[in-house]
Amino acid sequence: MESTSDTSKSTPPQIKSTDRRKGGLKTMPFIIANEAFEKIAGYGLMPNMILYLITSYNFSAASGTSTLFIWIAISNFMPILGAFFSDSYFGRFLVISFGTVTVLSGLILLWLTAILKEARPEPGVKPHVGQYALLFSAFALMAIGAGGIRPCSMAFGADQFNDSKNPKNERVLQSFFNWYYASVGISLMVALTVVVYIQNEWGWVVGFGVPVGLMLVSAVMFFLGSKMYVKVKPNKSLLTGLTQVLVASWKKRHLVESSDDEEGFQYYYAKDSKARHVPSHKLRFLNKACIIRNPEKEINLDGSASDPWTLCSVIQVEVLKSLIELLPIWSTGIMIGVTISQHTFPVLQAGTLDRRLVGDFKIPPGSFGLFGVLTLTLWVTLYDRIIVPILFKRTNNARGIRVTTRIGIGLFVSCLAMAAAALVERARRAKALHQGLADYPKTQVEMSAMWLIPQHCLAGLGEAFNAIGQIELYYSQFPKSMGSIAVALFTLGMAFANLVGSAIVSIVNVASKRDGKDSWVSNNLNKGHYDYYYWILCLLSVLNLIYFFFCSQSYKCGDDVRVWDDEENEEEKSKDGSISTYLSA
Repeated sequence: MESTSDTSKSTPPQIKSTDRRKGGLKTMPFIIANEAFEKIAGYGLMPNMILYLITSYNFSAASGTSTLFIWIAISNFMPILGAFFSDSYFGRFLVISFGTVTVLSGLILLWLTAILKEARPEPGVKPHVGQYALLFSAFALMAIGAGGIRPCSMAFGADQFNDSKNPKNERVLQSFFNWYYASVGISLMVALTVVVYIQNEWGWVVGFGVPVGLMLVSAVMFFLGSKMYVKVKPNKSLLTGLTQVLVASWKKRHLVESSDDEEGFQYYYAKDSKARHVPSHKLRFLNKACIIRNPEKEINLDGSASDPWTLCSVIQVEVLKSLIELLPIWSTGIMIGVTISQHTFPVLQAGTLDRRLVGDFKIPPGSFGLFGVLTLTLWVTLYDRIIVPILFKRTNNARGIRVTTRIGIGLFVSCLAMAAAALVERARRAKALHQGLADYPKTQVEMSAMWLIPQHCLAGLGEAFNAIGQIELYYSQFPKSMGSIAVALFTLGMAFANLVGSAIVSIVNVASKRDGKDSWVSNNLNKGHYDYYYWILCLLSVLNLIYFFFCSQSYKCGDDVRVWDDEENEEEKSKDGSISTYLSA
C-alpha cells in the first residue's frame, strides 16, 4: 500500500505486448461456460440436499439444516480467501483452475456416496466415522472450490478486455458483463428446475451424476481456452493493505497528533497522487499510519514508502475508516441473510402438500425457490426501467430513493416473508391434524403447495431491495477501483448469516424438546411447530429492523468530498474489479 508500486502511473495491470493477440471475445464462451456450469452444479444440489441427508444419512431435520447452514457459510467464507490468494500470490487463472478441479472432485465424492451402498448407513442407523468423512469431504471440497471460482471468474473475464488502446473496449466489456449476469440468472433457473426435477424423478445416482457431468464440461471448456487467455500477474490484496494501516498506526501509537494543528504533520500520499486532502478527524488514531516522521528514511527516491508496514497513504487510511464506519449497517444484513437462506424447511413443507400445477404435473419440492428468483429478477427490471425514472422526477435522486431507504424496505419485507411463512405453516399443520395425520408425516395434506409461493416471493422481493441496496451502498463508499470490496462485504455477511442460522436452529431444537416434548423442528412436521420457528425469525427480523433504523440515522452516506475523489477524475481505474495499486504494498 505505498505510493502506487514501482510500475507506471497507469493503474490497470500491465499486459505485455505479446499478449495483445490473446483475450477478447473469443475467450468469453470458455469463461462464461465455466461459471454457468459451476453454478448449475452447485445450486442444483442445494434445494434437495436436506432430503438426501434425511433419507440417505438419517439426519434429523434440525441437524441436517444446521449442517447445510454451515456448508453454505463456509462456501461464502472461501471466496474471501480465494480473492486474497488470487490477488497476492497465484493470479486468477491458477486459482480458478484449482477451484474447478476441486469442485469437480467434491461432486464426484458426493456422487460416490449415492452410488456406493457402503458409503451410506442402514435405515435408522447413525452413520459411522468413515461415512461422515466421505460426505463432509465432498462438502468441503465443493466449498473450497467455489472459493476459487466465484471471486475470480468475472474479474478474469474482464482481464480479457482490458485494452485501453481499443476504442470499443468499454462497449465490449459491458457486453461481457451483460452476458455474464444473464448466464448467472439462467443457471439459477436451470438448477432450480431441471436439475431438481431430475433428482426427484430419477433418484440420487442420476441426480448427482448430472452435476458431475456439467462440472466436467465446465472444466474441459475452461482449460480448452487456456492458451487464449490474458493472465495478469498477481499484485497485492486489499486485506494486506488494510492490515498495514492497523500495524502502522499501532507502531506509532505513542505519536501525539494535535487536533488543532493539521499543518503540524506531513502526511504521505500515494505516488503521483493528485489528492491533497488531510485525513478526516473521525477515527483519528488511524491517521498516525500516514504521518511522515523522517522523510529521508521513510520515503524512497521514487516517492514510494520504504516500509509500507510503518507508513501508509492517506487514501489507505480513509478507506479503512470507511470500512469501519460501514460495519454497523453491514451487520444489519446478517439477519435478512438468515431469512433468505431458508432453503431446507420450505422443501420439507412442500413435500407434504399438493404440488399439482397442471394435470398430473407436480412441482418438485425443491423448485419453489424459483418463485423468489423470478420475483427478484422481475422487480429489479421493473424498478430500474420504470419506477426509478418516475421517482427521479419527484426526488431528484438518480437512484430513485436513498440506498439506505431501499435497504430498510428490504428488511421490512423480510419480516412480512417470515410472518407469511408462519401463517401458512400454522394452516398446514392445522389441516394435517384435522385429517388425523399427526403420526403420518409423509401422507399428503389436503392443501395446495401454492400457498408457499407468497413467502418465497416476499423473500425474493426483500432480497431485491436489501441485497442489491447493500452492494450499491458499499460501492458508493469506496474508490471505484475497489469495487470488489462491495461483493466481498456482502458475501462475508451471508457467511455470518448462515452461521447464525445454524445456531438458531440448534438452539430452537434443544430448547423446545426439553421434558420429552417434540421439537418444534421435528422430523415429523405435523407434531413439530415450524410456525413457532418462523415467528422467532420474524421477531428477530423486527428487532433487526429497529436496530437498522438507529444505525441508518447515525450513518452518513458519504456525500462529502473524499480524498480519492481527485483520483477518480484523473483517469478511469481498472475495469477488472481488482484493487487499485494505491492499495498495494
